Amino acid sequence: MKNYLAKNVDEYIANAQKEAQPKLKELRAAIKSAVPKAEEGISWGVPFYKYHGVLAGFASFKNHVSFGFAALLQSENRKTLEKKGYITGKKIIQIKFDQKVPTTIKQILKTKAKMNEIPKKNNQELV
Repeated sequence: MKNYLAKNVDEYIANAQKEAQPKLKELRAAIKSAVPKAEEGISWGVPFYKYHGVLAGFASFKNHVSFGFAALLQSENRKTLEKKGYITGKKIIQIKFDQKVPTTIKQILKTKAKMNEIPKKNNQELV
């Protein structure tokens, strides 16, 4: 759900459908726990996080929430998540309302944050 009227992440979560709110809160907590210095804001109508560059974001949809990374997911991370029932894309994980937020998200965020601290020429690295 894009919410261009939301001024901050609290408003975005409050305006999301009730089934999505616990997952959105859990994703927000995972980001803050993994990368405490990440800047939180709204970009393109959804919650978005930056740390020495783009880090991650999430959005609410009718039957799931999507969590997006700023880097491509490694194939082994994708395979592991898919075996557990998650739908993945090159940079996203779909989490249905009855699924748990994958614990691997924190490790992937930490890896991406470390990569962002290093000056680079190509921002399409794998995490």
